[in-house]
Amino acid sequence: MSKITIDHLALSAFIYVRQSTAYQVANNLESQRRQYSLVERARQLGWETVEIVDDDLGRSGSGTARPGFEKLLAAICEGRVGAVVSLEASRLARNGRDWHTLLEFCGLVGTLIVDEEAIYDPRSPNDRLLLGMKGTMSEMELSVFRQRSVEAMRQKARRGDLHLTVAVGYVKTDDVRVEKDPDRRVQESILLVFRKFAELQTVRQVLLWFRQENVLVPSVLQGRGKRPIEWKAPVYHTLHHILTNPVYAGSYVYGRRATRVMIKDGRKRVTRDTLRRNPKDWDVLIHGHHEGYISWAEFERNQHLIAENTNGKSYMGRGSIRRGEALLPGLFRCGRCGRRLHIQYSGKGGNTQRYVCRGTFGDMAAGNCIGFGGMRVDRAVAQEVLERLQPLGIEAALQAMEAHTQRHSDQHQQLENSIKQAQYEAARARRQYDAVDPDNRLVAGELERRWNEKLIQLRDLELQLQTLTGDRDTPVLSADDRTRLMTLGRDLGKAWDSPNASIETRKKIIRLLIKEIIVDIVDDTLALIIHWQGGDHTRMTVKKNKIGQTRWAVKADLVDLVRALARQLPDLSIAAILNRSGKRTGHGASWTRSHVCNLRNIHGIPVYREGERAERGERTLDETADILKVSRATAYRMVSSGVLPARQLCTGAPWIIQLSDIQDDAVRREADARRSRRPISQDPVQNPLLF
Repeated sequence: MSKITIDHLALSAFIYVRQSTAYQVANNLESQRRQYSLVERARQLGWETVEIVDDDLGRSGSGTARPGFEKLLAAICEGRVGAVVSLEASRLARNGRDWHTLLEFCGLVGTLIVDEEAIYDPRSPNDRLLLGMKGTMSEMELSVFRQRSVEAMRQKARRGDLHLTVAVGYVKTDDVRVEKDPDRRVQESILLVFRKFAELQTVRQVLLWFRQENVLVPSVLQGRGKRPIEWKAPVYHTLHHILTNPVYAGSYVYGRRATRVMIKDGRKRVTRDTLRRNPKDWDVLIHGHHEGYISWAEFERNQHLIAENTNGKSYMGRGSIRRGEALLPGLFRCGRCGRRLHIQYSGKGGNTQRYVCRGTFGDMAAGNCIGFGGMRVDRAVAQEVLERLQPLGIEAALQAMEAHTQRHSDQHQQLENSIKQAQYEAARARRQYDAVDPDNRLVAGELERRWNEKLIQLRDLELQLQTLTGDRDTPVLSADDRTRLMTLGRDLGKAWDSPNASIETRKKIIRLLIKEIIVDIVDDTLALIIHWQGGDHTRMTVKKNKIGQTRWAVKADLVDLVRALARQLPDLSIAAILNRSGKRTGHGASWTRSHVCNLRNIHGIPVYREGERAERGERTLDETADILKVSRATAYRMVSSGVLPARQLCTGAPWIIQLSDIQDDAVRREADARRSRRPISQDPVQNPLLF
C-alpha cells in the first residue's frame, strides 16, 4: 500500500537543499547536483508542483539560525506541503531540536518525508521510530566529526605545527615552519612599533606618532595567494594586535581565546575569537619556537603596561597618563579600603587638584574615606624621586641625546626603505611595459599609466627624504644645547623645574620609579608608603593642609587688615585702599567690592555700619581739621610732628584720631598758634581758593 495519497499530491513537494560552509558551496558541486536532482524524484513520485528551498546554502545544520528551514516549517504549518524531500536526514537538521520539531509538525498535518531511499509517514509509529533514529545518528555523526577534527588540531598544536594564519612579519615555509619575513622593510617596521611603545608607553601615543610622522605599517591582504603586503597608515587595532601577539616574542601559543555558547532567540549562538583567556589557561605555550622580534620578558612587560593603561576597567591598574597638572594620579591607593584614589580638578582652568578616595560611596552611600590637596604631596614625592635619580643624572642626559637623535633616524630609515620598495615597483612596472607589444595600445596604455603612477610615488618619497635630510644638515643638538643638557644632568632639580619639561614627561619619570603609594591621614599629616619598582619601600609623612588653607587662600595678615578696615569703612572704600597699597587677592586679581564682601563672609567679619566710628569717638583727618578750624594740611603736619596722636592701618587708609585727643588743651593751643601764624594776603583781589 502506497503512503502517497491524492491529498499529498494535491499539495506541493518542497525540496530542501543545504550545504554547511561557503567552501562546500563553491567546491563540492556534486553534492549540489544531487540535491537539485531531487526535483526529478519528486516528479516521478507524482508531484506536479515542486518548490526548492535553498536559502540555507553555506549554513550549518547544528542549531544556528536557518531562514530556509524556518520558511519550510512555516509552509508545513500553513498546510501547503505534501512532502519534504531531501538527500538524507543530515541535510534537514544536525540537532535534535530542529529534527523533532520538523517531525512533530509533519505528523500533525500529515506531511511525508522523502529521501533517496524511502518514503516516511511521521504519523506511523514505526516510521516515527526510524526517523528518530536517523536524526539521532545524524547529530551523533556531526559530534564525532567535530571531536576528531578538534582533537587532531590540538595534537598538531601541541607540537607547534598548527598554523591557521601567520602574523604579518612572518612567513610559513614549505616544511611548515615559521620564519621572519625576508623583507627588511617589514622587519624594520615591526621593530619600530616595539621601540616607540617602549618610549611612549601607550598604544594611543604610538598611533599618534605613526600618524603624525606619516609612517606606514605592513598589512597582509587575505585571499590573494602568496600573502601580498599592503602598506597603509596604522589604526589602533593593528598596533594593539602587534604589541599583544606572543608570536613576536618567538613563542607559539594555541588557545588564547575562548568559545562561548549562548541561547539567543531560541537558537544556539557560538561566539568565537572575542574572549581573551588568562595566559595561565592557554592550551599550548612553547617558548623559543621561532625567531622573535622581542624577548619574552619584554613582551610580559608590555602586557603589564597595556593592562595598567586601561582607565576605569582595572581595579588594581594605575591607568594611563592623562591630562592635568597633578603628578600622581593612578599611583595613590587608600590605606583604609585599598581602593585607588581619584583626582578631582576645580577652580578656574582646573588649577586646583585634590586626591579623593570614594570608598563605598557608590554602593552604600557612605562618605569618602580620605581626601587631601595635591600640590604639597606632589612636591614632596617629586623631591624624593629626584633624590633617587640624582646619581643617574649624567647618564640620563646622555640617553636623552641619543633618544633625540634616534627619533630622526627612525623616520629617515623608514623613508629609505619606502624608496627602495618604490624603486623596485617602478622598475617592475617598466619591465612589464617593455615586454608588451607597443601596437597593442589597450594593454600598453594601461601599463604606461601604472608605470607613471609608480614614478610619481617614487618622486614624492624622494622629496620627503630630501626635506628630512635638509633638516638634519643642521646638528640636532648644538654644542650649547649639549652643554646645557649636561649641566641639567648634574642638577636634575633645574631640569625638573625647566619650562620645557612637560607635565607628561614628569609623570612618565615618576611612574618609571614608583609602582604605587599607600596613603592614609593621621591627625594633620599624610602617612605615605612609597612602593618602588625595584621592590624597596619608603615611609614618609607630609603635612596636610588645614581646611581653607590652600595656595589660593588670602594671607592671614591681609585678613587682619580687612578686619580692622571693616570697622572704619564700607566694602567699596576698603577695595580702593587695598588696590592703592598693592594688595592682591589669592588668585592675583584686583580687589572689588564683591571680593571684599566674600572675604568678610568667609571669616565672619561684620559689615561697616554707618556712624560706627562716631560711636567709638573716632574722627578722620578731615573731621579733625574742621573741629580745630585748621586746614587739612595743617592737621596732617600736626599728626606728622607728633603733636596730635593718630593711627593709620596701611598706606592709603584714613588716619583715625580719638576725639579725646582732639579736645586736649595742648592740641587746641597748638592749633590756635598754627592758625595765627598763617599768612593772610592784604591784596583784596587775591581770594583764597575753595576746594
